[in-house]
Amino acid sequence: MTKPSLPDLLHAAVSAVGGTERPGQVAMAEAVAEAIDDSSHRLIQAGTGTGKSLGYLVPALAHGERVVVATATLALQRQLVERDLPRTVEALHPQLRRRPQFAMLKGRSNYLCLHRLHEGAPQDEEEGLFDQFEAAAPTSKLGQDLLRLRDWADETETGDRDDLTPGVSDKAWAQISVSSRECLGATKCAYGAECFAEAARERAKLADVVVTNHALLAIDAIEGAPVLPQHEVLIVDEAHELVSRVTGVATGELTPGQVNRAVKRAAKLVDEKTADSLQTASETFERVMELALPGRLEEIPEDLGYALMALRDASRSVISAIGNTRDKSVHDEDAVRKQALAAVESVHGVAERIVAGSEYDVVWYERHDRFGATLRVAPLSVSGLLREKLFADRSVVLTSATLKLGGDFNGVAASMGLSPEGVEGEDVPQWKGLDVGSPFDYPKQGILYVAKHLATPGREGTRGDMMDELAELIEAAGGRTLGLFSSMRGAKAAAEELRGRLDNPILLQGEETLGELIKAFAADPKTCLFGTLSLWQGVDVPGPSCQLVIMDRIPFPRPDDPLMSARQKAVEERGGNGFMSVAATHAALLMAQGAGRLVRATGDKGVVAVLDPRLATARYGSFLRATLPDFWYTTDRNQVRRSLSAIDAAAKAEDK
Repeated sequence: MTKPSLPDLLHAAVSAVGGTERPGQVAMAEAVAEAIDDSSHRLIQAGTGTGKSLGYLVPALAHGERVVVATATLALQRQLVERDLPRTVEALHPQLRRRPQFAMLKGRSNYLCLHRLHEGAPQDEEEGLFDQFEAAAPTSKLGQDLLRLRDWADETETGDRDDLTPGVSDKAWAQISVSSRECLGATKCAYGAECFAEAARERAKLADVVVTNHALLAIDAIEGAPVLPQHEVLIVDEAHELVSRVTGVATGELTPGQVNRAVKRAAKLVDEKTADSLQTASETFERVMELALPGRLEEIPEDLGYALMALRDASRSVISAIGNTRDKSVHDEDAVRKQALAAVESVHGVAERIVAGSEYDVVWYERHDRFGATLRVAPLSVSGLLREKLFADRSVVLTSATLKLGGDFNGVAASMGLSPEGVEGEDVPQWKGLDVGSPFDYPKQGILYVAKHLATPGREGTRGDMMDELAELIEAAGGRTLGLFSSMRGAKAAAEELRGRLDNPILLQGEETLGELIKAFAADPKTCLFGTLSLWQGVDVPGPSCQLVIMDRIPFPRPDDPLMSARQKAVEERGGNGFMSVAATHAALLMAQGAGRLVRATGDKGVVAVLDPRLATARYGSFLRATLPDFWYTTDRNQVRRSLSAIDAAAKAEDK
């Protein structure tokens, strides 16, 4: 039988989802197929509207061997598993003569644990799981959530938290889920045969395509024990997020509350002397943390060092003692023991890591008004880990709408441990970059306006001239504005100021769930939506409701961000430009994502307005602009107001 051609397969898949075939999508599919065939790596930038999901799914399904697809967002995971994959599999079946299987796999804590549900979470107090809530159900949100989870457990086929609508609080979910460390294991658990997490793993073992998330991919790489089934091909979508997700998974933290919970859980399982030593170490650590000031610890202070060594040694003794004792008087002893071990091992691991003092780790204090101080430790870089664990034994395709920063792929490649494109050498993973462009005509559909006449934003204080500019732009646009701010304080200040000045409704992130805010913003063109980080990347509102995207300033990381400043310093010590490698690259990525909110469909028109003159005047401005879509560029404030008024008038005329 003749092997079906890739263009024919792609055509069938695109027709099945009711899409339009794009040249960029064809080029992407060919590049993915080539990478799979010759076991090499690709970085592929595919602009919004390219149809990149099918651009990688079709060659992946045609390949025939197992492929893992890792994405950053829940929305894309659901789209792949509920829409794109079922339709594509059906569309390709006549030509492939087979129906490839697919499955979703997440970390264990994303699935309802039947043992926890039926036996109750081991409590620090002697209380069952539901009893204390049933009486309070009519008044307690937590109690209502738990009762609803118990009913849902009888109906759900997956046990996946994301299939529960409406959702429940993290606190409620924690009562009926376990981490991988707390899990008893399928063979020891009375509910092992029915376990939702185990069922998801079994489905993944049989699937041709496994859809997962960046966090599980990171756990698979870091932990050493494989979580994902063996695979020849890895496709990382939303790949611009990968480094920060891997860093997050590789970051450890210690708080007095966390240590105290570990003490309580272990106390009933070990002798008094062993428990007392951990209690004493916990109290010493808490006293040190009471005096902690936010910021990086380039050297561990003596009092903190002693406290951490005491925690490390005491928790090690507790871990040994828990392993050697049995106490039949403890209800559900195995679960109690496993949860206590997980809590103490977590404390031991972080304390030992900080005491060991690796030059490749960054340690800092954070302070929260409500929760007090936290001690954190994170890797200075994850590039070595990614190079070793990600690219060694499989073909990897990394794709996103924003992988070229400042005009090339080398910045993103370096963050993932790859040498510049074309560099040969032993143990140097070979890769190629491809920009398949976008179906949108950016110079005709959008304007990039930089408010060059404004004062340079400082760290503190209100920006009166910026508020005036913001108000005038929104009035010219007739609302229709997505305001992207570099801090929540800036977003709140602008919302408060402009609610007093303008008739347009102004929605503010945090005043309602993100989903509800975006729905309200899309429904009424007069409305504006202001917010911070998740809006820079998470808003997809095609059409006339979003015709002005405003960035209040270039989103450089805060100068006092311990991890970013440590990374910058490390680059400088190696003779590089730390500001460009770290701060400017961080800003470029966010700005490219933010600017991408404007044009989401072929008919969209509008303006991206950056209210920070440095984008026009500073030396790094050209690097940042080269990362943005190729909009028509101007610093003429009158021209941009006329353009916004014309776009507003055209949208109103179309509505009539």
